[in-house]
Amino acid sequence: MSAVDNRNKTNVMRIAEAQGVSYRSMSYEVEEGQYDGNLVARKLHLDPDSVFKTLVCVDDKGGHIVCCIPVSQELDLKKAARASKRKRVEMLPLKELLPLTGYVRGGCSPIGMKKPFPTFIDETAQLFEAISVSAGKRGEQIILSSDDLCRMTGAEYADLTVE
Repeated sequence: MSAVDNRNKTNVMRIAEAQGVSYRSMSYEVEEGQYDGNLVARKLHLDPDSVFKTLVCVDDKGGHIVCCIPVSQELDLKKAARASKRKRVEMLPLKELLPLTGYVRGGCSPIGMKKPFPTFIDETAQLFEAISVSAGKRGEQIILSSDDLCRMTGAEYADLTVE
C-alpha cells in the first residue's frame, strides 16, 4: 500500500485503498499554465508511454465517455466513437470539465468522477506493469496496474490513438 501521509491523500487514493488496490503516488512541481503530460513524465522520470492522460468526450446525443491514453499520443475521435459504440464523439469543452467531473484540467482522473461514465483505456496500457494517471489534482500522480484501473472504473481496453 502507499506510504502517503493521510493529510496529503487525494480522494482517488482513498478510493484505491477502499477497494484494496495497491498503488504508489508521485508528486511534481506544478507551473501554472503548464498542463503538458510529456512534461509531467519528464519531471517524474517516467516513460511517457506509461503516463496516461484522462480525456472526456461528449457524443452526438449529449452522453459522455472517458478515454485514457498515453500523454505522448493523440486521441483518435473516430476510434473512441467506435469503441464506445457511438456514432460520433468530440472533446468536452474545457469549461464543462469541472462541473461534470469534479476535476480541473491537468488534474482529471478517471477514478472518482462525480458520476461514472463509460471509460476506455488505450490497449497499450497492458504493455506496462504499472501506469500513471492523475491522482485527482495537479501535481499528483497515482501509479497502479492497468487491470486495477479497469476494475476500479469499469473500463475496457481499446485502440484509441492516432496512428
